[in-house]
Amino acid sequence: MNIKSLLLGSAAALIAVSGARAADAVTVAEPEPAEYVKICDVYGSGYFYIPGTETCLRIGGYVRYDIGVGDVGSFDGATSADVEDGGSNDTFYKNARFTLKTWTGQETELGTLKTYTETRWNFGNRNADLGADGSVNPAFNKGTSLNFAWIQLGGLRVGKDESAFDTFIGYAGNVIQDTLVPYGDFDTNVVQYYFDAGNGFSAVISLEEGAGDGTFGSYGVGTIDSYVPHVVGGVKWTQGWGAITGVIAYDSNYEEVAGKVRLDVNATDAISLFIMAGYGTDDNLTDPTYAFPAGGRGFYKQWDGNWAVWGGGTYKFNEKTSFNAQVSYDEGENLGIAANIAYDIVPGLTITAEVDYVNAGKIDNLDGLNHNWTGISAGDDDAIGGLLRFQRSF
Repeated sequence: MNIKSLLLGSAAALIAVSGARAADAVTVAEPEPAEYVKICDVYGSGYFYIPGTETCLRIGGYVRYDIGVGDVGSFDGATSADVEDGGSNDTFYKNARFTLKTWTGQETELGTLKTYTETRWNFGNRNADLGADGSVNPAFNKGTSLNFAWIQLGGLRVGKDESAFDTFIGYAGNVIQDTLVPYGDFDTNVVQYYFDAGNGFSAVISLEEGAGDGTFGSYGVGTIDSYVPHVVGGVKWTQGWGAITGVIAYDSNYEEVAGKVRLDVNATDAISLFIMAGYGTDDNLTDPTYAFPAGGRGFYKQWDGNWAVWGGGTYKFNEKTSFNAQVSYDEGENLGIAANIAYDIVPGLTITAEVDYVNAGKIDNLDGLNHNWTGISAGDDDAIGGLLRFQRSF
C-alpha cells in the first residue's frame, strides 16, 4: 500500500468517526429567562407589577409605640392594680401597633381600578375603666381591626372606609389627639362617587351605613336602622394657595343635618394654616323619648351644642422638624388644645412629643361618663396629658 492510499484511508476514517460523534451529541436547551419584579411608576413610588399581570401593587405600613400620661383623649387616666396594697394606681397608657397597608392600581377601559386596605393589630392597656368584676383593666392583645378595605373604579368607590364627612374635608390638623372636641365619626361602609374636574374643583357624594350598636356612649345609634342610608355630599376648590371645602351630612336615624366648612392656607413654604367650623341641628338628637336617646350627639354632629370650631397649623423648622398645633371649641364651652413637636430621626422613623389640654364647660349626665369626646371623668372640669410616639413607617 502506497503513501497516497494510506492518507486517503485515514481521512475517510476520521470523517466517519466525526459524523458518528455529531449524531450522538446532546443538545442543551437554553434556560428560560427569569421573571424579575418590574417596577411600576405609574401610581407613585413603591409600586411593582405582580408577575404575570398588569396590576401594580404596593405594600407598606408602620410600627408604632405610644407612651401616654394624664387624663386626655384615648389615654384618659390609665390605671393598674396595686398588687401589694390593693386598689389601683395611676400608670402609663401604653400601646404598640402594627399596621399593614396595601394599594393596587390597574388601567382599564373604564378608568383606573384601585384598591386600598389597612389592617391594625394593637397591644396595650385601654384606659381607666374597671372590668365587670371590679378589676383594673390590664394590658392585653386588643385584637385586629379592619380600618380600610375599598375598591374604586374611576370615580366609584365601594367598601369599608372612613366617612366622607371627615376624609373629604380633612382631619383637624396634624396633632395626635385631634378629636378633643370631636368633628364626626369615622368607620362606615360606603358607596361613593368622586368627581374631579381637573382645574381644582372636586366633589363627592357618599351613601354610608355608619357604625355603633346603640350602647350607651356610642353617640346614639350610628348604624342605619332601615334601607335609608346616611348621605354625605361635599365640594372643594383647591389652588396653590390652599383650598376651600364644604361638606353636609344627613343622619337618617335621627333625621338631622350637619355641615362643616374649611379654609386651608399655605401662608409660606414653612407655614400652613386651617380653620374649620361645624353646625348641626339637634332637635331629635336631644329628644329623651327616643328608644335610643342620642344625648345631643349623632354620627356626624358629635360636638356639644349646635356649633363648633377648630383651627391650627403646622410650622416646619426644617426638613426634619415641625411644630403642630390645634385649638377647638364648641357651643357647650368645651375647649381642647393640642400641640406637638415631630422630629424625623432618620428617614422613616419619627418621634412625636405632644401635650394636650381639655376644659369641659358643661358636664351633664352623658358628658360626665368619661367619653372620648371630653376625655375627663365625672366631677372634673379640666385635664391635661402628654403622649410620646415612636413610629417607623415603610
